[in-house]
Amino acid sequence: MELLIGFGVVVLVVVLLGSFILGVYNELVQKRNRVKNSWSQIDVQLQRRFDLIPNLIETVKAFAKQEKDIFMAFAEARKMFASGQKNGSVGEVSQANNMLGGAMMQLGVVVESYPQLKSDQNFLRMQADLKETEDKIALNRQFYNDVVLTYNNSREVFPASVVAGMFKFKEAELFKVDAAGRAAPKVGF
Repeated sequence: MELLIGFGVVVLVVVLLGSFILGVYNELVQKRNRVKNSWSQIDVQLQRRFDLIPNLIETVKAFAKQEKDIFMAFAEARKMFASGQKNGSVGEVSQANNMLGGAMMQLGVVVESYPQLKSDQNFLRMQADLKETEDKIALNRQFYNDVVLTYNNSREVFPASVVAGMFKFKEAELFKVDAAGRAAPKVGF
């Protein structure tokens, strides 16, 4: 009889421990998926931005044919962005975002030199679209970093850290802006 009770207690402990591990595992999976979803929202807006800017640049090119360094900087940022998307590298995409911000500031200086450009209707429409996209990127970047913080905190606190270690849940990377990218790109031309 005592053996049966002892066996029942062991089974109960195993079931409770298994339920706990399963619950923590499922919570970590849900949070990791929120991180992925949140990143995809940023990715969509960054892609939109990289799609809008060539049209903006073509409009500026008509007025400022000698400003090739800006166009080269944009091309390099776009190449790095595509590579980061392909590799799934938040860091590389962040760096491309920073490079693009620098090119956008240079573009703002060029636009100031061409007053007739500021009144071009296509340019004004693209400027408004770009500002809307920049606002969405900022909002999505903040949300993404909040989701990453929640996930990383969940996987690092005890006892969830034990489960996270058992199932190899990796730390999620924050979307970082370097010193050059801290200044918002000037889109007010």
